[in-house]
Amino acid sequence: MPWKNQGGGPWGSGPKGPWGTGPQPVGPRPPDLEDLLRRGQDRLQQLLPGGYFSGIGITVIVLFIAAIWLASGFFRVQSEELGVVLRFGKHVRTVQPGLNYHLPYPIETVLLPKALRVSTISIGMTLIDDPSRRGRTIRDVPEESLMLTGDENIVDVDFTVLWRIKPDGVGDFLFNIQNPEGTVKAVAESAMREVIGRSQIQPILTGARNTTEQGVQELMQRTLDGYGSGILITQVQMQKVDPPAQVIDAFRDVQAARADLERLQNEAQTYANRVVPESRGRAAQILQAAEGYREQVIAEAKGQSARFLKVYEEYKKAPDVTRERIYLETMERVLGGSEKLVYDGAATGQGGVVPYLPLNELTAKRPAATSGQQTGGTR
Repeated sequence: MPWKNQGGGPWGSGPKGPWGTGPQPVGPRPPDLEDLLRRGQDRLQQLLPGGYFSGIGITVIVLFIAAIWLASGFFRVQSEELGVVLRFGKHVRTVQPGLNYHLPYPIETVLLPKALRVSTISIGMTLIDDPSRRGRTIRDVPEESLMLTGDENIVDVDFTVLWRIKPDGVGDFLFNIQNPEGTVKAVAESAMREVIGRSQIQPILTGARNTTEQGVQELMQRTLDGYGSGILITQVQMQKVDPPAQVIDAFRDVQAARADLERLQNEAQTYANRVVPESRGRAAQILQAAEGYREQVIAEAKGQSARFLKVYEEYKKAPDVTRERIYLETMERVLGGSEKLVYDGAATGQGGVVPYLPLNELTAKRPAATSGQQTGGTR
């Protein structure tokens, strides 16, 4: 009899080798799959006494399939996504992040675009892998960055565009444009070239970046809204604005000269701000002094005229007395400080002339009469 019919192989029966031992099972044995299936069939037959193809069995199977079909309508929207529900291919509603439900396929389907994520597109530069640096490096793309200004100069502009999907424009984003990133990039490059073409090179290189960025953003938004793209441009950032590499040194010299010009202008303005107020202060001081002198002269003139009128009133009352008094006061004022005295009297001595004596030393000098004394004497 062949050895394979003896049940144990050439070494006898049982799972033993030629030396009387064999592999022994370690730990609990795994469940028998055939036994589990047989037990499940037995329990299902107990629930379905008439068999699988009886009325109750078919109903249970149909209900089970329907439950699975209805449960397939549950779906989850992630934090950066919005759910766009389509009913037979038509957009019917938009749902927010979280657990949601739609009618099962093929009645309704759902699309999950990342509508809440801000995307970035770079124009004029691209990132490439650099094995030598074990990372990524930036490479210029001249066909995108070189642009012509309004004064016929060439400028190298690298910029980035930040964009996202409008919360109320998810349907437009999905169905109106086929390549969103390519569309945004083409519109951004076109808008930048248009704005640069209307501008002069010097403001672009110095202080007009904010104005240029704002103009490009507004032009891009109008263009994309005209397409019905459902895209919102959040920001345009100009990364690098330089002349071409062949003339960059000359442009830097021009910028340095302009910076020196602005510095000198600021210094001159500072000097003017210091000198002009001082000059205005001195001018105001001179004007005030002249005004005071004018008031003084006018007041003195009015006083003299008033004194003259009073003297004239007294003169009209007694002309002879007043004339004599005025004559005496005048002679006193004129001769009061003289060093010689001449007496005119009766002819005595040597022709009425008094011999010379040092009268100027013997007689103290009398000060000239003041206007107040003269006025008091006319009364």
